[in-house]
Amino acid sequence: MILYLDTSSLVKLYVDEAGSDEVQGFVEEASTVTTSQVAYAEARSAFARRRRERALSPRGLAAAKRAFEADWEHYVAVAVTRDRCREAGDLAERYRLRGFDAIHLASFAEVLRDLQGRTDVRFSSFDDRLNLAARRLSRAIG
Repeated sequence: MILYLDTSSLVKLYVDEAGSDEVQGFVEEASTVTTSQVAYAEARSAFARRRRERALSPRGLAAAKRAFEADWEHYVAVAVTRDRCREAGDLAERYRLRGFDAIHLASFAEVLRDLQGRTDVRFSSFDDRLNLAARRLSRAIG
């Protein structure tokens, strides 16, 4: 299975919270894990926010960052190009998404186009609107 993780799912691999076990299970099933390049900055920001909110200790933050850095090179990170940003703008309007969610959706669209015809592509997010948009987009492209 090819798995696309948005940042809300990606962070759950490094911070123990609701949904972490589910995402870990998806990753264990996947032959390839994909995301957007923007997920790097978003994840690092999410770790820092959890530290500020005291949901992570200093040691927990260091461990999350260390594990994330080790794993990042193994993910297929879709480039955020000028064309992808334009597509994200269109998708944001069509599906009423926030900016970075639209970038993730445009990145997922690129994965779907690259893997046209494969039925084992899964999108993982903890945002209901983004999940709905990904399902609709999968039907339109796939």
